Amino acid sequence: MRLLIVGGLNGQIGAATKIAMERGAKVTHAATIEQALGSLRGGAGADLVFCDVTLEIGTLVRGLAAERICTPVVACGIGTDTRRAVDAIRAGAKEYLPLPADAELIAAVLAAVADESHQLVYEDEAMGAVLALADQIAGSEASILITGESGTGKEVLARYVHRKSARADKSFISVNCAAIPENLLESELFGHEKGAFTGAIARRIGKFEEANGGTLLLDEISEMDARLQAKLLRAIQEREIDRVGGTKPVKVDIRIIATSNRDLADAVKHGTFREDLLYRLNVVNLRLPALRERPKDIRALSQHFARKYAEANGVPFRPLAGATERLLLSHPWRGNVRELENTIHRAVLLAQGPEIAPEAIRLPDGTQVGHQSAAPLDSSVRDAVTSATVATRNLVGRTVADVERDLILDTLDHCLGNRTHAANILGISIRTLRNKLREYSDSGLSIPSHGEQRLAG
Repeated sequence: MRLLIVGGLNGQIGAATKIAMERGAKVTHAATIEQALGSLRGGAGADLVFCDVTLEIGTLVRGLAAERICTPVVACGIGTDTRRAVDAIRAGAKEYLPLPADAELIAAVLAAVADESHQLVYEDEAMGAVLALADQIAGSEASILITGESGTGKEVLARYVHRKSARADKSFISVNCAAIPENLLESELFGHEKGAFTGAIARRIGKFEEANGGTLLLDEISEMDARLQAKLLRAIQEREIDRVGGTKPVKVDIRIIATSNRDLADAVKHGTFREDLLYRLNVVNLRLPALRERPKDIRALSQHFARKYAEANGVPFRPLAGATERLLLSHPWRGNVRELENTIHRAVLLAQGPEIAPEAIRLPDGTQVGHQSAAPLDSSVRDAVTSATVATRNLVGRTVADVERDLILDTLDHCLGNRTHAANILGISIRTLRNKLREYSDSGLSIPSHGEQRLAG
């Protein structure tokens, strides 16, 4: 985690900096907003910015947006001044961090940005076989494609390969191709020259140059636009990139690791992914099996998360009851390790007694995993058939476009505005979802932002 602190280091923000460093963050400092923008343009890079709330948060956020730098900003201020917190969020800050700093709160903010744990925990032979292959090829310079369902730990495996490689002491830079809008991704990857577009007031170094000498992870590469795929192919072949607005190529020395939760061979057949790029990326394929395909890992990870979240929440560690383990092994885990982690976190908080009992294993809506309805089976089936019939009849007389629109918006509502989750549930690409939402917004419909739901009516 690379953290940029903007503001004076004296007082409480300095204490917050120390806590962040103790939690593993690599910290750099800029006294002013202009210095911060200059540092980010110059290739220092940051995954997160902590900015003193007394500075102009809006100026920083607008500067980042104008120069196409996709780095979240957290405002930091002494006390819980509601007005300043609201103003900071309205100005574009993702969070407001009250000072004096609480160590656990800072850890939570850092973890939310990192969005995953880099620790590899496994016992199953299926995972062991994947890691044996990873160990075998880690020391090479070959490009690697890591595939697997969402939540299986593809970025964790990519970092593992980097640590085992000859580039381990160099940078590991990750870019989520699905999370960054298309119009920003090119500049994020390749950088830009001064005057390349409105807002480009100085040269900006992109992720390729930040990763020079190290490893560049292109996460969810299937979501990359076809035009950018062509530029990426050239960068891999020629080991050089062109900044946006640049007049001469820039040499780079990096190893590429890409991930995808989609079948890229199928994407090639449908014309959404370049076949020549797939060949370049897929020198070696590491396929991560779904969690349901490695049952021993369900047990190992569950115990690991139970200890982790007991410690994090200051509650006694409770082992899993035998019946709980059997219940976990029977669940399909469509969300894989990420879903299991959230489930065990909930169980740690809900458990009572000396062990984590099956009653503590609940879905996000509070339903017990594996819980069976008390109603007779034939009654349940009749109710389901009746509901399905009513739902189907309600579709008659409506256009396909109208049904599709309502399905997309209701799914986005269910995901609280999270585009990536909604796209996965709908089985479409994030690019297709964004295009649909733009179309609906242009027609005057309200589209929920991340963390929001649509207003009823």
